[in-house]
Amino acid sequence: MPIFVILIIISFSFYIFYKAKYFRTKRPVEKQWISAKSSMALGLFVSFFAVNQFFLRTSTVSTIVGIVFLLVGGGSVWAGYRAYKHLLPLAIQEAKQIE
Repeated sequence: MPIFVILIIISFSFYIFYKAKYFRTKRPVEKQWISAKSSMALGLFVSFFAVNQFFLRTSTVSTIVGIVFLLVGGGSVWAGYRAYKHLLPLAIQEAKQIE
């Protein structure tokens, strides 16, 4: 399905964007915060890829690989979101201290 191809490209673009931003920043908590956002983007990329596999091929191996990718991507999004929620106030506090 073309919508999943577009979502795959967008999520991978966000991953590249956040990784570039990660290497440019010097603040340690902000680095972790940006890493959490890139983890969510990579998890979305893997999840969209898995869902796309369900529509492209209907073999048993493809379905099993899609389920594994969906679980790994979902876990990455979940862990990244939890880290993002935890690090957001700390990143704000770190930014206020440096100003």
